[in-house]
Amino acid sequence: MRRLTGLPGEVTTLLTAVVEALDLPLPSNDEEAAHRDLLDERAAGVRIALSVLLERPRLWLLEDTASYIRERTAQHPVTYTPFRSDRTEADR
Repeated sequence: MRRLTGLPGEVTTLLTAVVEALDLPLPSNDEEAAHRDLLDERAAGVRIALSVLLERPRLWLLEDTASYIRERTAQHPVTYTPFRSDRTEADR
């Protein structure tokens, strides 16, 4: 991912963690529910982390927040089959 100029490294690290948590591959046609559930779970983790950061900025540093988001993201990996446009009907 390209670094944004003018932003401190800690901010870029935090924003990258948020994007990585929420950037899920599209699901295959029969796995939309699994995709939605995973996105909801990861979004909840991001909301929690950012809420704590905003409410208690002295308690959590930006790096701590990014680490929490990454740890929580790793606990909820993609388990559904991602969509592939090169699949044929026989593969589905």
